Parts: sequence; C-alpha cells; structure tokens
Amino acid sequence: MLEKTKNAFDGLGSFLNQYISAINSKTISPINKPKYDALAQVIKLSNQQNQWFTEENIKMVLTYWASKLNWNELDILLKPYSFKNSNDKTVALIMAGNIPLVGFHDLLCVLCAGFKVQIKCSSNDRTLLPFLVTVLIEKYPWLKTRIEFVERLKNFDLVIATGGDNTSRYFEFYFKDKPHIIRKNRHSLAVLKGDESSETLHNLGKDIFTYFGLGCRNISKIYVPKAYDFRYFFDAIQSFEPLIHHHKYNNNYTYNRTVYLLNNESFLDNGFLILKNDTSTSSPLATVFYETYDDLETLKTQLKQAEKDIQCIVSEGFIAREIAFGQTQNPALNDYADGIDTMLFLSKYNN
Repeated sequence: MLEKTKNAFDGLGSFLNQYISAINSKTISPINKPKYDALAQVIKLSNQQNQWFTEENIKMVLTYWASKLNWNELDILLKPYSFKNSNDKTVALIMAGNIPLVGFHDLLCVLCAGFKVQIKCSSNDRTLLPFLVTVLIEKYPWLKTRIEFVERLKNFDLVIATGGDNTSRYFEFYFKDKPHIIRKNRHSLAVLKGDESSETLHNLGKDIFTYFGLGCRNISKIYVPKAYDFRYFFDAIQSFEPLIHHHKYNNNYTYNRTVYLLNNESFLDNGFLILKNDTSTSSPLATVFYETYDDLETLKTQLKQAEKDIQCIVSEGFIAREIAFGQTQNPALNDYADGIDTMLFLSKYNN
C-alpha cells in the first residue's frame, strides 16, 4: 500500500510539473489541454472565492508541491517510520485556509501512513484540494474509498486540526477523547546582525511578503542590534511595493497606519510596510514588529524560552535550526508545523 501511495503522489507531482512547465513555456500539448484547462479554471475560481489567493500565489504553491512530490523527497519523509500496509482507521483533517493548500501536507502524511481520511476544508480554501484529489483518483482509482470530503465529521478515530488559539481551545475540548494533533497560532521571526547584504535583506522581504504575510512561516517580528539603520532594509525590499495595489492588503495597511497615527504611536513606514517597535511577536497584516537587542547570547536565551510560540527563526549563524533568508516558504517535507512530527504521531496508531 505504501509503495502504491508513493507512486500516486509521485504521479501527481509529475502532473503539476508538466502544468507549471506548460504555463511557463505557453506550449500545452492537445492531449493534456483539457486537464490543464480544468486546473486553470479551478485557480480562477479559487481566486474569486478568496481574493487573497491570487493566481500568482496559487502558482507558487503548486510549484512548491511539484518539486516535493517525487520518490526521492517522499523517501526522505517516510524512511524513518514503519507502517502496516493499510488499516480501516480514519483520520479527520480540519484544515486551515490562510494560504493555498495549507493542509495538503497532512493529507499526504495520512494517506502514506495507511489511514483513510475525512477532510473538512476551510471555507477559504475549498476548491484547490478537491481538484487535486480528483486528479489523484482519476489515475489511481483505489484511493477513492480512502478519501472523503465532509461538511460534518463522523466515525473517525484520530484528529489533526489546525486553527487559531481560540479555535484550538474548542478543538482540545471537543476532541479530548480522540488521539489528536491540535495546532495553534505560531509566529516566525528573523534575527539581523546589522551587516546583511542587500540580497539577504531582499530575501527577508520574501519571508515577509510571500502569500501577503498570511502564513505562520511568514516573518512577523525582526530583532536588530541597537542603532540599526532601517534605510538599508527599506531599500532592499522596494521591489515588493506592488503588493500595496492589492485592495485587501492595502485596506490592512491603511487601517493599521491610521490606528497608530490616531494613538500617537511612533512607527517607520515606506508606503507599503509598517515597522513598529513592539514586544509582541504577533503583528497585524502589513506590519512587522521589531525589537533591539544588546547581545546575541542573551537574545538566544530569550527566544529559547518562547520557542513554543515560534514556528521558525530566520537568521545566519545564530542557531542550529535556523532557516536561511528567503526560504521560509520552502520547507522540507519533514519540517513539521509546530515542531510536531505528524508521521511519528500516525505511526503510533498503525504498526
């Protein structure tokens, strides 16, 4: 069963690679055109349903999965674990909808671990995943009996649910009698030493602005040395200025700027991003908080104490498990959300 499942996802990866190559080269073969046209329509529909899901951002996430759904990447994910071929247990997946296909990794893990799956999609992302599942089932019809999309969960054995802090408290209570992974709000941050190149700071811009900053891996807080000059940072991220023309992003930027002005709070501003000195790690959209530090060792201790609230740290030579600048949205398949090993969790109930 595992080999068949890996083969199915490898096949989906091939389809996505062919689609991305076709739209980049603008040469689509007549044989594949109907399926490619269908995906193009799904992308447009997804954008109509949720305007944060721009065609550019959807293409970005499809490109990511095209690069990860292959035998080599799947082997790296699955090799440390052993599972029975399959079982009749069902895992309920409650998916978030902050960025496109944010729950796809959970689906991949559950099916590779040999479970059936019930999927409750977010209302913000209800089109892309069902389409990709139809692509899977069309070529690998045996998967049809193992994947179900539902509005209401029932008759399930395990739960993986993703939501905000308030929602997670409800999940913890409601699913207390089921084995579960409940993910909460986490935030990502960057540590600058003050000598970063323009290219490095531009890559930090990718970590801030990709998917408009809506993901838990987007940078919402920057730590900088005292007397840091943000002019170099603003110069390096200027190419991201077109984001301000997206009306929902612009609305958030304008609202936050107005609130800070009315409250007579100081901030830095380049016309599309607000930088505010604040101790919180959770900044509103179109705003990044920053703090200054005296020395890196003290900062390292401070962040270690807060690690349960941190998704990832972007830095260069600061800590062992740091993320390179510009790479927050390109995690390895075994770089698990909230640091919770999904495959290890599933292996406890199928061996």
